[in-house]
Amino acid sequence: MKPIVRSYPDRAALERALVEALEAVISGTHSSGERALMLSGGSTPLPAYRAIAAHRPQPAPGLHILFSDERYVPSNSDASNYFQTRPLIDALALDAARVLRIPTELPLAQATAQTAAAMAALAARRVPLLLALVGLGADGHTCSLFTKQDLERARDEDAIAVARPDGLDAVSVTPRVLERAERVVFAIAGRDKQTATRALAALDRSQTAACAVAGCPQVEIWADQEALALVEL
Repeated sequence: MKPIVRSYPDRAALERALVEALEAVISGTHSSGERALMLSGGSTPLPAYRAIAAHRPQPAPGLHILFSDERYVPSNSDASNYFQTRPLIDALALDAARVLRIPTELPLAQATAQTAAAMAALAARRVPLLLALVGLGADGHTCSLFTKQDLERARDEDAIAVARPDGLDAVSVTPRVLERAERVVFAIAGRDKQTATRALAALDRSQTAACAVAGCPQVEIWADQEALALVEL
C-alpha cells in the first residue's frame, strides 16, 4: 500500500499539524496507559518540539520516548538528535528510564546492543508504538539507513551501527522496529526534498527509505507544498 500523503501550504502549517499529533500521543488522548513515541532528528520537526515544550505538556502516565537514530557524538553535541530534542524532553519531565536515549557515551557496539535490547524489551511487553516520526534525506535515506547494505544488515535486528556518508558513525533503528509502529509519519519540508518525496510516495524500491517502510502497516507523508511539487496528489 502506498503512503498516505498530507499536503500543507507551508512549514508553519506542517509544524502545527505535528504539534497536534505529538501532543495527542503525549497526553494519551486516543490511547492511555503504556505507549511509545518515536522522535526523529533533522531540522523539520525541531520547531514543533520547541512549541510543545513551550506549552509545558503534562504527559499521561505510561509514555516512553524513543529515537529513530543518533549520530555517535556526545549527548551534549549540537549534532546529537537527543540534544536537539532536549527542550521537549526536559519539559516532559519523564523518569529517565522512559527516555530511551541512544547511549553514545558507550562503545559503539555496546551502544547499539543496548538500543536493540531496549527496543526488544518494549516489543516483548507489547508496549504500542503509536507514532514513529521519521525524516527523509534529499538522498532518500531515513533514520540512519542510507544504503541497501544497511537494510540487509538490519534484517532480524532492532538496531544497527552505521557508517554515515559524512564520516560519522551512528546507531539506527531498523525496519523491524518501524513495522511495529501503528503509524510511521515522514515530516518533510523544502525544495531539496522534491525528488526524494516523489520516490517515497511511489514506494520506489530503488530508494532506501521506501524499502525501509515497505512492510509498515500505515505510512504517511506530511509535507509542505515545496516538497510535494513533483508528487501527483
